[in-house]
Amino acid sequence: MQCVEFGQGHAQTVLLLHGGGLNWWNYRRAAQALAGDFHVVLPILDGHAGSDRPFTSLEDNAREILAWIDERLGGRVALLGGLSLGGQVAVEMLRQRPDLCDAALVESAALLPDRLTHALVGPTFGSGYGLIRRRWFSKLQFRSLRMDPALFEDYYRDTCAIEKRDMIAFLKASTAYAAKDLSAVTARVSVYVGARENRRMQRSARLLQAALPRASLRVLPGLCHGEFSLNHGLDYARAVRELLEP
Repeated sequence: MQCVEFGQGHAQTVLLLHGGGLNWWNYRRAAQALAGDFHVVLPILDGHAGSDRPFTSLEDNAREILAWIDERLGGRVALLGGLSLGGQVAVEMLRQRPDLCDAALVESAALLPDRLTHALVGPTFGSGYGLIRRRWFSKLQFRSLRMDPALFEDYYRDTCAIEKRDMIAFLKASTAYAAKDLSAVTARVSVYVGARENRRMQRSARLLQAALPRASLRVLPGLCHGEFSLNHGLDYARAVRELLEP
């Protein structure tokens, strides 16, 4: 596993998993804000720019990160967070290791399969993958994601570096992922979703809250998919601190 770290030397570790097609810079601002008090670890998900493994499955990626935590961090972290694909990996990590952390922050993680999108991923990216490397097309995609303009160069560089087979693999895995038994999870979990996200994401957020023994749901007014961690890093860091307060 490859990762970027901030605040090495602090006792408590916060581990945050970026969204699909993005990278560790998803959490750059939040990590910088937290680094004075926490060891912040930002793994690069499998199949993304700078990773050391192709993407195989959400379950495999979860196992790989858990093995790294066992080796480097003694088997636990203070807080686990994730956005979208990273949120799904975080949920899978909690399923595999229910006592992994004291707290978790899951943002916009789909837990309901999308069969139509799943079926279209292969044909769509098979025919249109080359457009991703066109700067004009990447700018159109970027604007549709409503990300801070300052992130465009990071987005363009790292999107271009994703192999077609990996992009298809993680998109298919994400659109097929379904809710599983999370009743043994011990962490306090905050589930976040933007008020302007689609119905599938809204339903998934409510489903995740109901599936976890100690979960709260926060609907973010005016925000679309991923905007909380990407565009409001200081607010995200504040939410992490609140979750870790005694």
